[in-house]
Amino acid sequence: MTAEKTSTEELVAVSKRTAALQRDTNETKITLALTIEGQGRYDIHTGIRFFDHMLELFTRHGAFDLSLTCNGDLDVDQHHTVEDVGITLGKAFDQALGDKKGILRAGYFLMPMDETLGIAAVDLSGRIASVVKTRVKTRLVGDLQSELVDDFFDGFAQGARANVHLKIMYGRSSHHKIEALFKAFGRALRVACSHDKQLGDMLPSTKGLL
Repeated sequence: MTAEKTSTEELVAVSKRTAALQRDTNETKITLALTIEGQGRYDIHTGIRFFDHMLELFTRHGAFDLSLTCNGDLDVDQHHTVEDVGITLGKAFDQALGDKKGILRAGYFLMPMDETLGIAAVDLSGRIASVVKTRVKTRLVGDLQSELVDDFFDGFAQGARANVHLKIMYGRSSHHKIEALFKAFGRALRVACSHDKQLGDMLPSTKGLL
């Protein structure tokens, strides 16, 4: 009985999709570890606290495990940090998903956040596209330059080789608008990464390649 239990536990551990990346440039140094089949656990430090919080929400709602540290040139601007984190996180998902056989590939989610409603859709198609409509008009939300939300998701789309679409339908609070998008994105990506029980290990494409 004990031997069977150990064997099952080892099988579960092997089946988890993970990635570990180190990305160093003259502008940022990033260390990242990702588990897709996680429990929403996170340890995230980028030097931008509001950005950290958004990534924490993304991780929890996506049910991933994410450890991420970025030391960037924040004395210059936040742009390099936010964009490079997006690129590296996208690459981690691309690496962890491997050949993408047996995944749903696409997912979407409609996220209410009090008076705000946000929508996210993602397709792990192997093609890069990003469209983001935050409706945020303030320069800063917390300590994050709000225009960089677009750059994060554009970077993610590049790294993951994915289509990423996010839009705020309506809302008042700038905080809620950005929060709704990160939560919706985590849940949409969770669906896209999920195993397709009906199609088994079939590649979700007629091209034969993603």
